[in-house]
Amino acid sequence: MINPHQYCQGKAAASGSSFYYSFMFLPPERRRAITALYAYCREVDDVVDECTDPGVARTKLIWWREEVARLYAGNPQHPVTRALADVIKPFGLTENQLLTVIEGMAMDLEYNRYPDFDTLKLYCHRVAGIVGLMSARIFGYTDPRTLEYAADLGLAFQLTNIIRDIGEDARRNRVYLPLDELANAGIDASQIVHANAQNSGNEAFRRLMEQQVERALATYDRAFAQLPQQDRKAQLPGIIMAAIYRTLLEEIRADGCRVLTHRTSLTPVRKLWIACKTWLKG
Repeated sequence: MINPHQYCQGKAAASGSSFYYSFMFLPPERRRAITALYAYCREVDDVVDECTDPGVARTKLIWWREEVARLYAGNPQHPVTRALADVIKPFGLTENQLLTVIEGMAMDLEYNRYPDFDTLKLYCHRVAGIVGLMSARIFGYTDPRTLEYAADLGLAFQLTNIIRDIGEDARRNRVYLPLDELANAGIDASQIVHANAQNSGNEAFRRLMEQQVERALATYDRAFAQLPQQDRKAQLPGIIMAAIYRTLLEEIRADGCRVLTHRTSLTPVRKLWIACKTWLKG
């Protein structure tokens, strides 16, 4: 039988995610816990991203809801939930939190456009803010304000993902830019889907994306303004991740926000360098 924690480790390593670089400095028991949580998020996210039939995706998400119930009843079946079984009680991860992540993924089956930022923010909270809260519990904290920091940090991460992945999402007919903000910029969602807003050298699109970058950076600032100094060392993995993601945002802005036709990324070596530098600064 496959070792559940080895399965999760493989899932995390194979993703190439920046999160992987923030886990490596954790003590073994916390690293196992956050890797299991990350693998869970990847599994339910892949259901939506990889299933071309929405009906099949909904059925699979129902299975995952049932699997979360089995986890908290003491009889999980999947390697990821078997790994989570070792960590949900020590780190206070609740059934409702794990189900909220699934509800966020399910929004992708109902929405491929978001009318305004409030609706998008709800989506971001479910798929990322709640993950930030769970992550903060795993990393360790003493002040309740750290959970507010963690929720905003999760929102900032998701806003960064949205900016980075606009072109990739558009090819799936998904637009995560609020429609009212597109309208104010004189851009139609169809231009995003067909990459016309950027291919035509649309200055309005570049300005709109700069505004999205500024909002994401402001969200990082708001998050860190809430982080109590006594919890900073414990929360270093999130701080490392933020350093990597903020660097990515600056790269996107320096490149002229050409996100429809170019996907900006950092090399593994550069991510590792940022991670080590941030860790040493503490």
